[in-house]
Amino acid sequence: MSYNEFEDLDHVESKGMTFDFKGFLFKVLHHWKFIFLSIGVALIIAYSINVRKQNVYRLGALVSIENDQNPFFTANTSISFNWGGVSGKVGKVITTLGTRRHNEKVVDSLQYYMRYMVQGKYRKIDVYKGTPFYIEIDKTKPQVLGDYIGVRFIDETRFEVFLNSEKDNATGQIYSDKTKTRVSLPLGEFEKAYNIGDKVSLPFAHFTLHKKLSKTIKPQSEYYIQFLDFDGIVNQYKNVVRASPSGQTSSVLRLSMDGPNKGKIVDYLNATVAILSKTELEHKNQYATNTIKFIDSSLAAVNLDLKSVNDEMNDFRKQSKVFDVDEELQEVSSKLKNLDKEKEVINNKIKYLDVLETYLRTKTNYTEIAAPTSVGIDESNILASVAKLTTLAIERQNLEATTKEGSSLFKELDSRIDAEKNVLFEIIKGTKSTVNIQLNSINSQMARLESKLSDLPEEQQQFLKIQRKLDLSQEAYNVYLAKRSEAAIVKAANVSDISMIDEAKDIGNPPIGPNKNLNYMMALMVGFFGPLALIFVVFLLDTTIHGSDEVERLSNIPILGLIGKYRYHNNLVVFEKPKSAVAESFRAIRSSLQFFYKNNDKAGGRTLMVTSSVSGEGKTFCSINIATAYALSGKKTIILGLDLRKPKIFNDFDLNNEKGMINYLIGDKPFDDVVEKTPIDNLYVVTSGPIPPNPSELLMGKSIPLLMEQLRKDYDIIVLDTPPLGLVTDALELSNYADATLFVVRLDYTKKGMLQLVNAKHRKGELKNISFVLNFYKHKTNQNYGYGYGYGYGYGYGVYGEAYHEKDKTSVLGKVKRLLKRL
Repeated sequence: MSYNEFEDLDHVESKGMTFDFKGFLFKVLHHWKFIFLSIGVALIIAYSINVRKQNVYRLGALVSIENDQNPFFTANTSISFNWGGVSGKVGKVITTLGTRRHNEKVVDSLQYYMRYMVQGKYRKIDVYKGTPFYIEIDKTKPQVLGDYIGVRFIDETRFEVFLNSEKDNATGQIYSDKTKTRVSLPLGEFEKAYNIGDKVSLPFAHFTLHKKLSKTIKPQSEYYIQFLDFDGIVNQYKNVVRASPSGQTSSVLRLSMDGPNKGKIVDYLNATVAILSKTELEHKNQYATNTIKFIDSSLAAVNLDLKSVNDEMNDFRKQSKVFDVDEELQEVSSKLKNLDKEKEVINNKIKYLDVLETYLRTKTNYTEIAAPTSVGIDESNILASVAKLTTLAIERQNLEATTKEGSSLFKELDSRIDAEKNVLFEIIKGTKSTVNIQLNSINSQMARLESKLSDLPEEQQQFLKIQRKLDLSQEAYNVYLAKRSEAAIVKAANVSDISMIDEAKDIGNPPIGPNKNLNYMMALMVGFFGPLALIFVVFLLDTTIHGSDEVERLSNIPILGLIGKYRYHNNLVVFEKPKSAVAESFRAIRSSLQFFYKNNDKAGGRTLMVTSSVSGEGKTFCSINIATAYALSGKKTIILGLDLRKPKIFNDFDLNNEKGMINYLIGDKPFDDVVEKTPIDNLYVVTSGPIPPNPSELLMGKSIPLLMEQLRKDYDIIVLDTPPLGLVTDALELSNYADATLFVVRLDYTKKGMLQLVNAKHRKGELKNISFVLNFYKHKTNQNYGYGYGYGYGYGYGVYGEAYHEKDKTSVLGKVKRLLKRL
C-alpha cells in the first residue's frame, strides 16, 4: 500500500470523529411525525394552562408628596418641622410601602385575612364584594385557618353553614390580638341552619351574616368563607405595591399593583395612600401635640397661681379697706410690674432650659420635646438645634419600622443625634449664662424701685405687692392661653404632605396576564426543540451504522453491493427466489467481484472470504447466496464452513454437522469424505463439524495451505465462511488465502467502531482486496441520501424493479404487523 493510501485512511479515521450535520438533518426529517405530535401535545398543555390560569390585572394611583415646613405660632419665632426635603420624604414613603407595620394596618383595615369564594370550573374564585351578604366576625373568638366554610342560602332569610372535614382539629386565629390556638372540627359532613342576622357561634367560626340591601339572594346559592393567617397575608402583600417617580416630577409617585381581583387592588391602593397620609400627618403633628401638652401643664399651674393671688387680693381689701394709691406710687408700681413680667419670662426660660437639659440627659426619645417658643425663647441657635434634634429623632423612629436594630444606618444616625445633643448642651449652657445676667439686672432695678416704696404705710406696700402679683399672673395666663389657642389652630389647620392626585379605579382595565400568546410560543418552542434535543442526544449516543453514507464517511474501503431486507424461511433466496430483488443484488455482487479477480495472476480457482464484525450480521446468508449465484452461472463452487465456533451453514441444506472441516483438519477423515453435494447444481458444501476446543490452532495448521492449493485445482470458486473478525483472529489467518474479502455490514446493527477496526487492519496490510457488502439495506432518503442508484444495485425499487422482479408476497397479518411497527 502506498504512502498516499495510508494518508487517506488516516484522514478517514479523523473524519469519523466530526459531527454529521447532514445525517442529523435527515434524522430529524425522518421523525417529523414525532415532532408534530410533540408540538401538538405542547399546545394542548399550553391551552389547558391558559384556560385554568386566572387573569392578572394592573391598576395604579398617583400620589403627591409635598415639602411643607409647618410653622408654629408665628413665622418669625416658629421652629420649622422639616422632614429633610421632598426627596427624603419620597424615599421614606417608598420604604414604608414595603414595611410590615404599614401593611398590617392596611390588611387589618380591609380585613383581607377573610376571603369570599365561589366554586368555579377549575378552582374556587375570589368574589370580593361580589356576594349578596357580608360577614361581621367576632375578633375576640378564634376562626379556623385555611378551611372552606360553606354558606348555602335556603331562602332570602335563612342559610346553613356546612363543612366537610377529615380532621378533628386545626389551627385558629383570634384577630383582635393575632394569637393562634387550636380549634375543634366536626369529622365528616356538618350542616347547621341559621337566620340571617343570627350570630354563628361554632368551635371553629364566630361571625354574624348580614344581607346587603342592594343585593338579591338566590335560594340554593353557595358561597365559601375562608379565614387566612394574618401574618401570612401581610407577608404576601408586603411587596405587591410598586412605587416609581412619575415623569420628571420627583414629588409625584405612581403606585401600581397586580392581582387577579380588580376590586381588591383598588381598595388596597386607596387604603395604602389613606394610611400613609394619616400616619404622616400624625408624625407631622407630633411636635405641635407635645407643645400643646407642655402649655396645658404650664397653663394649669398659672391658673392656680392666678386664683390664689385673686383670693389674696379680695381678702386684703376686706381687711384693710385699701383700694388705691396715689399717681406717683402707681407709676413706680407699674414699672415694678413690667420688671416682674420680664423676670417671669426669664424664669420660664431658665425653667425650660433646665427641663430640656434634664430631658436630654435622662430620655432617649427626643420626639416629645416641646417648642422653645412656647416659653418665649426666640434664640435662633436653640430653635435650630432643637428642630434638628427632633428631625433626627423622628427619622430614627421611622427607620425602626423598616430596618433591624444593629444596622449601620442606626449607628450613623445615633452618632449624629449624639453630636447634636452635645451642641445643644453647649447652647443651653451659654443661654443660661446670658439669661442669668439679664435676671441679675432686672433684680437690681426692682430693688431700687422697691426702696422708693419702703416709706409708704405697710398696708399700701402690701396692696401694691398683691396687685403686681395679680397683674403678672393674669398676664401670664393670657399669654399661655393665646399660645395654646394658636398652636391648636395650627394643628387643626394642618394637612398631610401626602395626598392623592388620582385614586385607583376600575375603568375596565384589560388583563396583563397570563400572556397566553407567550405560552403558546413557549409550547411551540418546547414542542419543537424538545424532540430536536432528544433526537440530537440519541444521534450523538448512537454508535450503530444506519446507512451507506456513514460507511463512506467512516472508511475509504469501497462498497461492493447492497443486499435488501428480505424475509424468507431459509437462506437459499437466490436458488428458490431467483427473480427477487435480493437475488439480483447477489448477482450484481458476483459481477463486481470480477474486477478483483481480473488482476489476479494466480492459477486455478478464485477464493472469496466472507466475514463480519460480530455474529448475526448475515455473513453465512451472504456466503450461501454468493456461492449459489456462482454455481447457477455454471461455476463449480464450494463453500467451506470455517466458523468452527458457531457453525450454521448446514441447516439450510438439510445436512447434519456430524462431520466436516474439523474431521479433515485433525486427520480423522480425508477431505473427499467431508464434502457434501447440495441440491443446487455445481454447489458443494463442507460443514464445520463438531465444535473443537482449539479452533484457532487447527486453522493455523499445515492442512489449510495444502487444502487451498488443491481446491484451486478442483473448483472455480472457493467461498470461505469465516468467523467474525471483531470477535476472534481466525479470519485474519484465513485472509492470506483469499483473493477477495467481503466484510458484511448489517445496517442498524453493526457498530461504527468496527469499521475503524477494519480500517486499521487494512492499513496494516492484514486485510487485502477488501470491500463492504451492506446487508438489510433499505432505501431511506433521510439516512442514505438516495445512495445505491449510482452503483446499479438498487434493483427492486420503483417501476423497473416491479417489472423485472418478483414482488414480496406478504400476508395480511404481515402487513398489519409492519403497519403497527411503523406506528
